[in-house]
Amino acid sequence: MAKKIDLDKMKSNLRGNIKRTSRVSFIPTGTPEKVVKELANTVANIPVKAIEANPFNPRTDFNEEALKELATSLKVHGLVQPITVRSMATGKFQLISGERRWRASQMAGLEEIPAYIRAVDNDQEMLEMALVENIQRENLNPVEIAITYKRLMRECNLTHDDLAERLGKGRTTITHKMGLLELPPDVVTALRDREISEGHAKAIKGLEYIEEQLFVLSEIRKNDLSVRATEKLAKGIKERGPAKSKVKKTNPYAADIRKIEDQISEFFGVKVQVQSNEKGKGKVVIPFGNFRKLDDLMNRIK
Repeated sequence: MAKKIDLDKMKSNLRGNIKRTSRVSFIPTGTPEKVVKELANTVANIPVKAIEANPFNPRTDFNEEALKELATSLKVHGLVQPITVRSMATGKFQLISGERRWRASQMAGLEEIPAYIRAVDNDQEMLEMALVENIQRENLNPVEIAITYKRLMRECNLTHDDLAERLGKGRTTITHKMGLLELPPDVVTALRDREISEGHAKAIKGLEYIEEQLFVLSEIRKNDLSVRATEKLAKGIKERGPAKSKVKKTNPYAADIRKIEDQISEFFGVKVQVQSNEKGKGKVVIPFGNFRKLDDLMNRIK
């Protein structure tokens, strides 16, 4: 049986979480619908504790040192650029974009921060708005962007052309970004962690065999190769042709495994690897950079 929402409590919570400041000169009153409508498209100071994380956020990698630096700045200057939220039926607010600033505000011990409150009617609209705003405004790494593109296309029923139009980008740019997820997990992880650039990844992707791709990755790491040097190395490998020992036997379940990898990767927001032999036995590998990121993964599971 669905839990009944206490409408009076919701109204009280929403009103209680909006402060009388120069940013907002009224305390919303009336029905829950009227309260939410009055809050839409306004900027208000909202208690940090009244804001919850966005389950649709494509960003999962938050650098701890960078957060500490931002938190130090916020203690002195406060948060200048408002985050973006939507009002919830619980009387709290959910992030649409600005999770990095929100986390840093928590670390800085700020009690309230400015937020732009947007009207969002449903989770589908919330998903698209959150993903698009984060792509446009946040410093996402190429892997996070690629996973976000896939989520937008799959969950919002968009074509490559639709996505390109919404984001103001060329169709080839969209296709290239999504193609990065087809690289071996080790290469994708290196790209996500910024060990290599998109230029490096593009050169690696031009190679046909996984063993060749991983060899080039190891050479980049070992010799700190530039993109130009990586392109030259990849070109030489292609011109020589693959050694027979490098030809990997095709797993009959490869196509199904790739689909499953994509689905799990989109859920966790990291590149997940499904390792399987020809008999169907294997394991699922979910990478994480530190214990805080592991907590984030556990929260997504919950």
